[in-house]
Amino acid sequence: MIEHSRVIMHADMDAFYASVEQRDHPELRGRPLAVGGASARGVVAAASYEARRFGVRSAMPSVEAKRRCPQLTFVRGNMALYKKESARLFQIFKEFSPIVERVSLDEAFLDLTGSARLMGPAKQVGQQLRQQVHQQMSLPISVGIAPIKMVAKIASAAAKPDGLLEVTASEVQRFLEPLPVGRIWGVGPIAQEHLEELGFHTIGDVARATTDDLRHALGDWGVEIAQLARGQDIREVEAYREAVSYSEEHTFAQDITEKHELEPLVREHAESVARRLRHDGVRAHTVVLKWKSAQRRAPGARGYPVFTRRTTLAQPTDDGRTIAEHATHLLYRSGPDGAIRLLGVGCTGLTSDSVDQLPLFGASTDARRSTLNRTVDQITQRFGNKAIGALARKDREQVGLSMQIKRGDEPDG
Repeated sequence: MIEHSRVIMHADMDAFYASVEQRDHPELRGRPLAVGGASARGVVAAASYEARRFGVRSAMPSVEAKRRCPQLTFVRGNMALYKKESARLFQIFKEFSPIVERVSLDEAFLDLTGSARLMGPAKQVGQQLRQQVHQQMSLPISVGIAPIKMVAKIASAAAKPDGLLEVTASEVQRFLEPLPVGRIWGVGPIAQEHLEELGFHTIGDVARATTDDLRHALGDWGVEIAQLARGQDIREVEAYREAVSYSEEHTFAQDITEKHELEPLVREHAESVARRLRHDGVRAHTVVLKWKSAQRRAPGARGYPVFTRRTTLAQPTDDGRTIAEHATHLLYRSGPDGAIRLLGVGCTGLTSDSVDQLPLFGASTDARRSTLNRTVDQITQRFGNKAIGALARKDREQVGLSMQIKRGDEPDG
C-alpha cells in the first residue's frame, strides 16, 4: 500500500554550477558551458543545457566532452561561491519545511506532510518555493512532489529544466510503470543489464512479477526492488545523518612519484579535516591515508587500484598537526611505492569530547594547541581556507569538482 498521508518534495537545482556561472557572467549565457577541469584528466562537474544538447554530461571526461562539443567553454569553477549559494538555497528550503534532508550542495528532500492547512496544497507550495529561488537567487530549480522519496526524485528529473511535477498517490503506479527498470533506486547499470536479461525491462515488469518468481530469480533483493516498483517505500525524509568519517582527497592533473612532494598536500588535507572535526565537536580515533595508483589494472575509470592505510591513535584528536604527523608516517612507512594519481587523508572512529577523557599529562600543550586551532578556525572562517604548504600549481591542479556535502564544511546560512 502507498502511504497516502505523506507528501515529499524533491528540489533540485538545474545545472547548478553552470547556472551560477552564466548568471554572474552574461557573456556565457546561451553558450555551451562546462564547469570542471579542462586537462586530459579533467572531469565535467556540471554542464549547461546548451552543452547537454551535444551529449555533454556531468562526470564525463573533459576530453570526451570537448570531442562531442568542440565549441564547449570550460570554466574551472569557484567552490567558495557555490557553497555560499548553497547556503542561501537551504535557507529558502527551511522556510518551507522544518525537515530538510540535504542530498548534495544543490538538492534536498523536504517533508511537506501535514503542511497543507498552514501553507496550502503541495503543488502551490512547490511553485512558491521555485518563485522564491528565482527571485532571491536568479537561478532555475526543478521540483518533484510525491508520496514517496523515489518517485519525488524521478518527478523532479522529469520536470527539468526549471519545472514542477506532482505525482499523487493514485498516480504513482501509472507514472512508474513505463519507466526503464534502471530508474529504480539501487539498480545500477550492471544490475539493469541483468534484469533485462531476465525479461524485466520496465518498472512495470518488476511490479507485476510475483514475489516467488522474484525471490527465485534475484533473491531477497528482488523482493526489495519490487516493493519500490509498486510504489511502496517507507523511508522518511531524514533531517540529519550522523557522519562516520571525514576526509579530503585530490586527483592530480599529473602523476606524482616523489613522496616529499606529497607532504604539503598531506598537511593541507589534515588541517581541512581537523577544521571540520572541530566544527562538529567531534574527535577521531583513527587516521587514514588513501591513494590511487597511476598504474592501470583494468579498463574504465575504476581501473586504477585504490589503497588505504590506517593507524589508531592513543587518544582521539581534532588537531591538524597530529593528523598530519600520523598520515605522513603512514606515507613513508607503508605508502605508495610508485606514481599515484590521487591522494587523500581521512579520519574515522569518531567520538564526542564528552565521551573520552583527555590525557592529564601534556594538558598545557593540548591547551595551547586548542587555543591556536580556535584562532585558525576564526581566521579561515573570515578569510577562507588557505593552503598549508604549497605544491607547484601544475601538480596541484584539481581535475574536477564535487557536489558532495562534506560534514563540518557546510556553509553558514
